[in-house]
Amino acid sequence: MKLGTKFIHAGAEPDPSTGAIWPPIYQTSTFVQAAPGDHKGYEYARSQNPTRFALEAAFAGIENARFGLAFGSGVAATDAVIKLLQPGDEVIAGADMYGGTYRLFSKVFARFGITFHYVDMTNVQNVAAVVNEKTKMIWAETPTNPLMNIADIEALSAIAKQHKLILVVDNTFASPYLQNPLDLGADIVMHSATKYLGGHSDVIQGALMLNDQQLRDELYFIQKSCGAVPGPMDCFLVLRGIKTLHVRMQRHCENGRQIAHFLRNHPAVEKVYWCGFEDHPGYAIAKKQMRDFGGMMSFTLKDDSVENARRVLSSTKLFALAESLGGVESLINHPASMTHASIPREERIKNGLTDSLIRLSVGIEDADDLIEDLNQAIG
Repeated sequence: MKLGTKFIHAGAEPDPSTGAIWPPIYQTSTFVQAAPGDHKGYEYARSQNPTRFALEAAFAGIENARFGLAFGSGVAATDAVIKLLQPGDEVIAGADMYGGTYRLFSKVFARFGITFHYVDMTNVQNVAAVVNEKTKMIWAETPTNPLMNIADIEALSAIAKQHKLILVVDNTFASPYLQNPLDLGADIVMHSATKYLGGHSDVIQGALMLNDQQLRDELYFIQKSCGAVPGPMDCFLVLRGIKTLHVRMQRHCENGRQIAHFLRNHPAVEKVYWCGFEDHPGYAIAKKQMRDFGGMMSFTLKDDSVENARRVLSSTKLFALAESLGGVESLINHPASMTHASIPREERIKNGLTDSLIRLSVGIEDADDLIEDLNQAIG
């Protein structure tokens, strides 16, 4: 099945009682039982909800997975995955990652005896060098947030399989339109469904997709027991968003390509981080494992002062200064003080995330208008 067809039809079954083409929003906390134990598969909405189940079927479909699980946020989905581990276990994670993931790992789970090693995953030998008898998981982002570094998922999978590790890939930046990590050997795929899957900046949600029955059962137990589940209206919104993912992503990619090249040719811009440039260090791997290069990018200015960056950030008219990404509208962001503020400055600088770096989430507006907006803001 082609991508566009898959995104529209994944998890979509007419409502058996009415024939409604959209899954109803089951806005209920509990379900009446004819007799104790006679609950037709539904007892309590934290454990089961038909709208959420429809979304979870869609999650599985769009990532070529057997199973999907929905959570109240991307961080909640990440939290559930780390709860698979025990005190004393170790995780190898990318040094260049979303600040909220780093905060969860370093400030929450590290207190419970789980050790995290942060390495540059653009070279998989850095991962192999850290594996020891306590290692249980590899956590990768590709492309990374916000420096657009690329990790070779197949190579990471080979290391994971050799050492019997769980490979988790945060696929938020690419979306299932551009990349399917399970097909490349990953064990679990995580999405902040808030972003491209929802696509309209109107919902907070997380997703996990996987193939292994035992892992699915463990994660479902955690989902049910810890309770970080989305409500039915949120599930409906993400179901609706998925149906247009392919047409939105196509425009995100088209606009992203134009804006990346515009920025690279701008006399006031020092460097553009976008994995679609042929001289990008990860271009060959990105071209191999992705279908296109997306609408996420970052850049620095030749006047590399925080003051100049703040001037640009405050001068755009179409690019809204806001956290998050992946919506139809374009966003501009200052990672050092916004999405990655929880990472210590020395760690950020070491990984290349400077105080003046600017991140763009290129939306689906007319590219010429976006270019004009950036041009007047940069000056």
